[in-house]
Amino acid sequence: MNLMRRLATVNPTTAFIIALALLLAGLFLPGIIGGALLFVLGVAMAALTFTTWPVQSTAVRTIRVIMLALLFTAAVTKTIN
Repeated sequence: MNLMRRLATVNPTTAFIIALALLLAGLFLPGIIGGALLFVLGVAMAALTFTTWPVQSTAVRTIRVIMLALLFTAAVTKTIN
């Protein structure tokens, strides 16, 4: 739970910029490096989704699952090619 308290204090803008930087780096870096960055981002997003699942509406849950599926698909595609 200590991790959750620390995450709650993170500035949302900072978290967004870091996630965006990881996403862009993962998309533009070649091969396994880009795929690994996308995979790390996906695991972090999946952990946050799992943690907040009980308090989210059905629409938000659906969007998050779709976004996670797209992110992991991009990670696998990037790694294979």
